[in-house]
Amino acid sequence: MEHNKKLTPYAQELRKHMTKEERRLWYGFLRSYPVQFKRQVTCGNYILDFYCPAVQLAIELDGCQHAEPEGLKKDRIRTEYLNSCGIYVLRIPNRRIWVNFPGVCEGIHDLVQKRSV
Repeated sequence: MEHNKKLTPYAQELRKHMTKEERRLWYGFLRSYPVQFKRQVTCGNYILDFYCPAVQLAIELDGCQHAEPEGLKKDRIRTEYLNSCGIYVLRIPNRRIWVNFPGVCEGIHDLVQKRSV
């Protein structure tokens, strides 16, 4: 995976100032998950919310701006790039973190298991 060292300070800052949804997913599930996840990892010109190197899985938490036409276009380009690097992208709307947290965690676990095979 290609790292853009110019983005490292910004990624570090994002780690210090996670959104409330990122904090809930990190502290409520990913931090202690048996397969290691990392926060705010650079890949090319992007910073991934969460990344699991063992199964090449990126988890992106999406706020409402991602549902707008410009956000959808940027997300499509980003996903295509990450897929070309062999990384699968799981997009989770922020709202799902609050409405169905157990389901989100179960979905992540199932995907990690499938990609581990």
